[in-house]
Amino acid sequence: MKFWVVLCLALLWFELHGGDCQQVKRRKDTGENRIRPGGKRVKLRQPKLKDAGGKGQSLLTQVLDKGQFLRLGQSTTLTPGKNMELRCKGNSIGWSYPAYLDTFNDSRLSIKQSDKYSQLILTSPSAADTGHYSCWVIVCDGTDCEKDHERAYVSYIYFTDKDNLFVPSAIHFEIVYLRPDRSAVLPCRVTDPQAKVSLHREVPAEEILTNETLVTYDPTKGFVFQSPTKDQQGVFYCKAVAKSTPQISIKYQLLYVEVPSGPPFVSLHSSPESLRGGDNLNVTCTVLGEPDVDVSFMWSYPGQDLRPVHIQTSWRLVNRGMGHTTRLTHSVLTVEDMETIDFGAYVCKAKNPNGETVVRINIH
Repeated sequence: MKFWVVLCLALLWFELHGGDCQQVKRRKDTGENRIRPGGKRVKLRQPKLKDAGGKGQSLLTQVLDKGQFLRLGQSTTLTPGKNMELRCKGNSIGWSYPAYLDTFNDSRLSIKQSDKYSQLILTSPSAADTGHYSCWVIVCDGTDCEKDHERAYVSYIYFTDKDNLFVPSAIHFEIVYLRPDRSAVLPCRVTDPQAKVSLHREVPAEEILTNETLVTYDPTKGFVFQSPTKDQQGVFYCKAVAKSTPQISIKYQLLYVEVPSGPPFVSLHSSPESLRGGDNLNVTCTVLGEPDVDVSFMWSYPGQDLRPVHIQTSWRLVNRGMGHTTRLTHSVLTVEDMETIDFGAYVCKAKNPNGETVVRINIH
């Protein structure tokens, strides 16, 4: 009797566990195939994740024909003459493009903002329009708005023109300043990224070889002098070769500068040294500084708002030993037919982007 009870319990246990195993196997098979009512066997597909357009995925696109879009990479080559339309997703977008388009208030450029995207259109682009084009999302908190750097996108666009391998310049001779504490760029940019470009000095006639430490070349910038020295002064030009004949760039005058950046260094003197009523007075404010840094002047004097004066400002480049080039700027205040009211303190305030300096002189 006991034997039959144990045997029944064993069979029952085997039945239960065998069913569980079959159930697990059926669940596993269910995810692979499903039979539709029509009798066709189909394979289930996992749902695709939605493209969130995250960081690293450019929202800067070019509008092509027939409503197609091309997402722009770090650089793009286009044909001049054909209108260009760029779009950037977002309801508040900022743009940047070659600066000269703003300088000359170019009517070929237009920007429009819609609810979902911003649109930049450049009609009849030419080789001169080669450069960086970028857009970014503007984030606002109340009235304070700023650029979202994590959602900024840029592409360098080449408008390749076989007749203009170099990006055209408005001038035919450009000055480049060499400073010992920073790199300098000789900006002979090309319109064809495949063009072979070389750098040449006029006197003595020689080609300047590029390397990884002294002089490098970047088609979006030009030749970069990493640590300029006074030996690199002179007149230079670039030569480019593509499929056609070689082309020559404009000429560049390289000048070595060794003037520390900072507020203006100012001196003030008057002439003549001895004055009396009826004489004419010249007070000269002189600034010695960096060649490409502009200086502005403000004057105060005894007869201000009561007596007419004449103020003239001029500047020139000068060499100061060892081939160093500096900028000498003068502001001259002239008082004619001196009167009693004109005697007293004359104050000159000179200002540049790095600060300002005030000097005074007393006229007796």
